[in-house]
Amino acid sequence: MNVKSYAKVGAAFGAAALGLGILAAPASADPATATDYRILSAVGSDTTQYVMNGLANGTAVVNSGGAKIISSWDAVKPATGADPFVTKPGCSYTRAEANGSTNGINRLSDDISNGGSTCVDIARSSRTPKTTVPGTDLTFVPYARDAVTYATDLGSTVPTNLTIAQLASIYKTCAYTDAGGVSRTVQPLLPQAGSGTRSYFLTSIGVTEAQITTAKATCGLQDNVQEHDGTAIANASQLVPYSVAQWIAQGKGLADVPNRKGESRLRSIEGSLPTTGSGTSLALNPSFVFSRDVFNVVQTSRLGEAAISEALTDICAASATIQNYGFGAISNCGDTTTPALKGGLYS
Repeated sequence: MNVKSYAKVGAAFGAAALGLGILAAPASADPATATDYRILSAVGSDTTQYVMNGLANGTAVVNSGGAKIISSWDAVKPATGADPFVTKPGCSYTRAEANGSTNGINRLSDDISNGGSTCVDIARSSRTPKTTVPGTDLTFVPYARDAVTYATDLGSTVPTNLTIAQLASIYKTCAYTDAGGVSRTVQPLLPQAGSGTRSYFLTSIGVTEAQITTAKATCGLQDNVQEHDGTAIANASQLVPYSVAQWIAQGKGLADVPNRKGESRLRSIEGSLPTTGSGTSLALNPSFVFSRDVFNVVQTSRLGEAAISEALTDICAASATIQNYGFGAISNCGDTTTPALKGGLYS
C-alpha cells in the first residue's frame, strides 16, 4: 500500500489511530514509530527540516479530526535507532536518496512517475524550479524567508566581511585578494551534492559546478560537507555556506533542534549583516544581500486534495512557529498560481 492508498483510508485510521506514537514523539524530528505513517510524507531539504518537523509534529498542521497530516523525515538518518520510513509497506524510498532539496524533488518526481512507489508527497526545498526542466507538473509553494551567508570559526583568519567577487575567487581558486592587494589562501567547503543551499550560494556568487570540479582537483576545495553543520569547520582557514535561519534556530536551545554550530560564526557579505538584534531578539535580516524564499514542492494536479490543501493553509497560518525556527514571514505564503513557481519533473 503506497501513500496514496493511505490517504484514501485516512478516515478509517481515525484521529486516535493516526495519533499512535505521536504524543510520545519530540516536538521535532522523525515520527516516533514505524506505524505512524500519517497521510502525507515530506522529505528533502536539510535547511527546512526542523521548521517542517516542528510544524508537522506540533498542533498547527492537523485535519478536521485533529490528526496530524504530515510525516516530515529528516534529510539524514539518525545516528542511532531504526529508520521507520523504510519499513512502511510498499515503499522503496531510502533516506540517503533524499538528502537535500534537489534529491528530495527527485524522489517526489520518482513517486509521480511510478504511481506512488516511493511514498513521497512533499519535497522540502530551499531552491526554485530548475529553468532547465520545463513543465508544470510540480508547484513550488513558498512559506518562509531564509538567507545564506558564509560561516567561519571563532578566531578564523578568514575576514568577517567578504565581497561577492572575493567569494567567487575563493570558490574558484581557494584564494582571494585582500584590501591591500595581497593574495590570501583559504580552504572553501561546500555542502553535499543535491543541496539547495549549495546551488543557491554558487549561483549567487557566479560560480559554476564545472569550476567547483576544477577547484576540487587543483586547490583542495571540499564539497561533501553536510549542510548547516558548523562542526565541519576544522581549522582557521576554512569557510562554508550556512543558512541564517538554521544557524539562529540551532543556537536557541530548542530541544528539538540539534546544535550543530560548533564555534561557527555568521559573516557579512558586501558589508551586509545577515542578522538583526542580539540575544533572544536575534533574527534573520530580511534585506540581507543573499535572501531567498523556501518551499514545499507538491504535484500540481494534487493541489486540490483535501490533505494537501489543508496542510498548505495551516502552514501559512503558523507564522509564529515559522519565525521561532529562525525564518522570516513572507506576504506570498501559500502562492500556488505564479507561473515562475511551476516546474517539470526532475530526473
